[in-house]
This record gives sequence, C-alpha cells and structure tokens, in this order.
Amino acid sequence: MPQATPAPIRTAALLAAGLVLLTACGGGGTASSAEGGGDKADGFPLTLKNCGRTVTVKAPPQRAVSVDQGSTEILLSLGLADRIAATATWSDPVMKGLEKANEGVERISDNRPSSEKVLDKEPDFLSASFASTLAKGGVAPREQFEKLGVPTYISPADCTGKDNSGGGDGARTAPLTMDSVYTEVRELAQVFGVPERGEALVKKLRARVAKATEGIDGSSTSLLYWFSDSKAPYLAGCCGAPGVITRELGAKNVFDDTHDEWPQISWETVADRNPDVLVIGDLSRTMQTAESAEKKIEFLESNPVTRTMDAVKNRRYVLLSGQAMNPTIRTVEGLERVATGLRDFGLAE
Repeated sequence: MPQATPAPIRTAALLAAGLVLLTACGGGGTASSAEGGGDKADGFPLTLKNCGRTVTVKAPPQRAVSVDQGSTEILLSLGLADRIAATATWSDPVMKGLEKANEGVERISDNRPSSEKVLDKEPDFLSASFASTLAKGGVAPREQFEKLGVPTYISPADCTGKDNSGGGDGARTAPLTMDSVYTEVRELAQVFGVPERGEALVKKLRARVAKATEGIDGSSTSLLYWFSDSKAPYLAGCCGAPGVITRELGAKNVFDDTHDEWPQISWETVADRNPDVLVIGDLSRTMQTAESAEKKIEFLESNPVTRTMDAVKNRRYVLLSGQAMNPTIRTVEGLERVATGLRDFGLAE
C-alpha cells in the first residue's frame, strides 16, 4: 500500500539502545517453550530463508514487535497477543473478531515508529508486512536490528515475485497468489512454536476462499481498485492483492496492463477505461486526501471527470478496508466483499 512517511533513523541512539537489548536478549540464554514453560522448545534454533536473508530464531519469541498492521493481525489470529510487546503502522480498525485480543497490545505509533521506540520495547523478534518498513528510509534496515541480536521477518508476499528496487510500492514480476500469504502464516506459527495453529488458520482461510467463489463468474465485469488520494490516486496494478481477488472471481482489472503495485494514474485515464465496479479503500488514517470511503465517493460524484462514469452513475461501489487490499490474511475478506458486491449488482453470472 502507499506507505507512511517514516521517522528518521538515529544510528547512535540505535546502537546505544542495542547495548541494553543485547543484555536482555543476548545469546546463550535458555530457550523457553512455545507456551511459556519448560526448559527448551522443540525445533529451536529455527532457521528460515526470508526475502533473501537467512533468519535464525533461537527460541520462540516472548517480546515480539510487529511494525505493520497485517503482520500484527496474523499474530493475533494465531492467539499470540500475550507475546506481542508492541505494534505500529495501522491504516484501519483491527480485524473483526480480534478486538479483545488487540486491546492489551501497545501501539507505539499509528504510522512507522522510530527505531528508538521499537528498541525501547526490548524485542526478541521483529516482523513487518513490507520490505520498505525494514529498510533505509523506514524504521531501520534489517541488518541494524540483526547486529543487535534481533531476528527480523518480512512477509514473503512483499518479496516473492516482486521488485522493490525502483522506489514507490514496487512492481510485480509475477502475479501474487494466496500461497505467499499462507506461507507467512505457517512460518510465523513456526517461529512462535505453534505450527498447528498456523495449519488451522490456513485451513479456515482456504475454506473461506472456496465459499466466496463458489458458483461465481465475473468474466464480463471490469473492476478498478482505488486505495487512496484524490489528486494523484493510487490505483491497483495487475498483480498484487487486488489481482488475487480479481483472478479468483474471473473478472478483469482495468489496469491489468501495469505491473506497478499501486501506480498513480490520472482520472481522465480512469474515466476513459470506465470500469463496471469501483472497489474503494475505506481507510481510517488521515495521511492523504480522500482516505475514507465517504470522502472518495463525495469526490467521485462531484468531480466533472468521474461523475459521468457508469460505476458512479449507478453507484456500484464495494468498500474495503485498506488491509483487505494488501497481501494479508484480510485479502480473503476483500474477496468475500467483492464477490458479494458482484452478486448484489447482478454481475456475478
């Protein structure tokens, strides 16, 4: 998704905080079990290949910091709220059903936190949804934390078949699939020593996908996904999370000719392509213009370029959380809502 403006990295403070961190999390300590008891957890140390790096976790984390909402919601869904020391970078209310679990988790920033805030929590594991979060210009590069003994993990969905070297939100070199999301669920469950919970969650997600797509044929329907900003709108390219939704429904994304994750495209071009349905991000953050669905619809129905579009004249809108438009477990939520919308509009067959 279009990313928050990051806090500056203060290397001296990071290293100073690391002296405390190494004392708290340093090597040679006794590993704790996945459930907080016993002398050693089975399967640890655990080594994973993650986004081009080798990550070794000595013991199931007890003080994890998840610095993107998508990562946090996976951990909460795995029943790990008591092992999240802090979270940050949120665009939406927490996923339905996780409200109670989320109440006890400290949010150190609505946007990207400073590295000092992260290290103040003395984390023993750091997870993120986006490579840009743990990179130069983000919270801090992964190697900064790893030098201090803190293993880091980035969602495979943001690096598998994706080129993040060009700035912005990156470009897809291959279409995203839900398998990348399922891999993240399974690997995080492994890291925390609860692999069976990961398998159970993946099974539930697969069942929801199957139910949402049963009997639906959207092959005659074109979609446009608008994440944020009215002046230079961020619209979905072919192959990210909206691409997963579109392909599962057999529909067409009017901007499937661009591989950029969230290209900024003029409204004149949008109106020219005239999608049948507008899938609109309903964000609670206030970083850019037209974040909420209400503001987006107000713009669409008043702007002389957009108000003549078929989808606007017929008010064919599907509202999604920002997280449902990202490659997370909430992509399934997005699929369910778009499928329901197509059925309600009579465009599913």
